[in-house]
Amino acid sequence: MRAVFALFNVCVGLLLCAPGAISQTTAAPSTYTECTDGYEWDAQTQHCKDINECESIADACQGEMKCFNHYGGYLCLPRSASVITAPDPVSQSEQTIPIEANEAFNPCPVGYEPQGESCIDVDECELDLHDCQPSQQCVNMVGTFSCQCPEGYSKIGVECVDIDECRYRYCQHRCVNVPGSFTCECEPGFQVASNNRSCVDVNECDMGGPCEQRCFNTYGTFLCRCDQGYDLAPDGYSCSDIDECSYSSYLCQFHCVNEPGRFSCECPEGYEILGTRLCQDMNECDTGIHQCGEGQSCVNIHGGYRCLDNNRCLEPYVQVSENRCVCPSTKPECRDLPFSIVHRYMSITSERSVPSDIFQIQATSVYPGALNTFRIRSGDEHGEFYIRQINNISAMLVLARAVTGPREFILDLEMVSVNPLLSYQTGSSLRLFIYVGPYSF
Repeated sequence: MRAVFALFNVCVGLLLCAPGAISQTTAAPSTYTECTDGYEWDAQTQHCKDINECESIADACQGEMKCFNHYGGYLCLPRSASVITAPDPVSQSEQTIPIEANEAFNPCPVGYEPQGESCIDVDECELDLHDCQPSQQCVNMVGTFSCQCPEGYSKIGVECVDIDECRYRYCQHRCVNVPGSFTCECEPGFQVASNNRSCVDVNECDMGGPCEQRCFNTYGTFLCRCDQGYDLAPDGYSCSDIDECSYSSYLCQFHCVNEPGRFSCECPEGYEILGTRLCQDMNECDTGIHQCGEGQSCVNIHGGYRCLDNNRCLEPYVQVSENRCVCPSTKPECRDLPFSIVHRYMSITSERSVPSDIFQIQATSVYPGALNTFRIRSGDEHGEFYIRQINNISAMLVLARAVTGPREFILDLEMVSVNPLLSYQTGSSLRLFIYVGPYSF
């Protein structure tokens, strides 16, 4: 047997042949059962057959060496070695035909095999002649092969090691290395862009943000705001109503009513809202919402109205006009009574500041040489009023003390005319009905 080979990158050509001198010759072939080293007896064929040590011996070759079986033994050669085997002999007892040395020589370089007069590439990957790891991919190349690692791995020695892409700052915010790849993550308020590396702002407001009322998107976050009349709650999302009425007692003239997000002003019965905060008396007599019947007149007062009989003259007076009563001189009982009584009606607010001018008295008839004096004849038992005379023909009724309503005063104001030259004295009375409203407005 002749062997010509070279290690590593040198082409190795081996001719593995059955030696002709090894055949067994015995006087009694029918009883022979022993074989030389490297062979074992095959009872079925009644011949000695080669033992495949590469299969029967565990780890026959160590390291990067590959086991190649041949007749009567085995070889440990580099994995890149090229081996050409001769045809199997029929049996060890048969005489083999000598083969010339040049018939065992492979004229092609490593990675090629002869085909006719030319050499063709050997596909080590298809023929499973490579030594790639299970995790690697065998790629056939001209005259050889390559063990390539999956994407995301780099080859260090014979092993594939994960590439830590995060070292190269591929991600804008956070990089998470995973076997064979990496993923990019963004800070709260951002999301990964279409390039899977950059981070873009998330519009939380368009995504149904948690704001109860108003949402304003900002870079990386958002802000919640409330409508007018609401305060932002401590949680930063919800809104709580502001009780404007609790802040001041001057928001409304009468009564403040808190409502969600706002407030409104209310007025008492008999009043109506003026603008948004003030109250003014409702004139039931002008609006026609009073309940006065026939033979009555409606008199408006603060917060209500009064229904008065059209004829308000009492005996011995007779009615001469709508508000004026006269006591005829022909009646004896009129001798000590004012000649005329005029009915007047007025209304004032409660808690009015004092002293306060509230009603002016004016003489309607003036006689030459007459001296006129004015006084409160009745109705002022507690001194709430007094008369301030302005001149000979007029005087002012003054409120001297603050009064609280609802209350009603009936004052008889008298003007006495005296003519000393004619020894003449007469008088006229004004019956003034004063209604004090229940409120100070």
